[in-house]
Amino acid sequence: MTGSFVTRFAPSPTGLLHLGHAYSALRAFALARDAGGRFLLRFEDIDTGRVRAEYYAAIERDLAWLGITWDDEPLRQSDRFSAYRAALDTLKMQDLVYPCFCTRKEIAAEIAASASAPHGPDGPLYPGTCRLIDPAERAWRIETEAHAWRINMAKASALAGPLFWEDATAGRIEATPEVHGDVVLARKDVPTSYHLAVAVDDAAQGVTAVVRGADLFPATHVHRLLQHLFGLPVPRYHHHRLITDDTGMRLAKRDDALSLAALRKAGMSADRIGTALRADPPDIGGLRPAD
Repeated sequence: MTGSFVTRFAPSPTGLLHLGHAYSALRAFALARDAGGRFLLRFEDIDTGRVRAEYYAAIERDLAWLGITWDDEPLRQSDRFSAYRAALDTLKMQDLVYPCFCTRKEIAAEIAASASAPHGPDGPLYPGTCRLIDPAERAWRIETEAHAWRINMAKASALAGPLFWEDATAGRIEATPEVHGDVVLARKDVPTSYHLAVAVDDAAQGVTAVVRGADLFPATHVHRLLQHLFGLPVPRYHHHRLITDDTGMRLAKRDDALSLAALRKAGMSADRIGTALRADPPDIGGLRPAD
């Protein structure tokens, strides 16, 4: 099995790693090594306005401190914009995406004015305003106005037909990407989105097992559709529980007290953190540094 089993850890260099990141990275790393496979590091750094150069090194330092090693050079999504443009072009040629000229304020106003705005996993769905623009008008507006690119979800889902994916805990899942509506695949300032970049990069890196938090379970429905449209292989998914704080809230990068750097500075050992996170359920109660 050596080399045929591939996992990845894909943090965003927009802040320091915390215990939730450590839990996910340790699970992915152990899964790969137990299978005699490969563990990859990928920086999901398309959010160029929030990325900070110092966090790349900080992330690598934290992973090494935990005893996590990775195969190959870390991949940076910011180096792969041409690949994302090419993927988007394949959808344009099939007329499965359309330009969206709406601002967030305009979308919010239209949703607020609707008596029964449909909702998806992440809240109210985009109302499809720009999907209805006349093709001639759309052509000249593309040349003069900033725009994102949205997938025509109804059309793409109908073209794809029934799709399924496997989750290590939930089993065989039927994909229902239509509940997300016409999601953005390329932003106005960046030629991709999380959905597009993840689908393209998991295939490009040969990832066979995706380990990530349960909060991303709904997004997998969109990713499964994109994999089909691009003719990409489908990895097996391992969606794990989220690590929460004392109040039951999921950890966030703003909670610096539980960042790995803060824990290390406070004298916490990597072995102690690993033991706490490998418990079932994970026990982080004694890991918070004293005030």
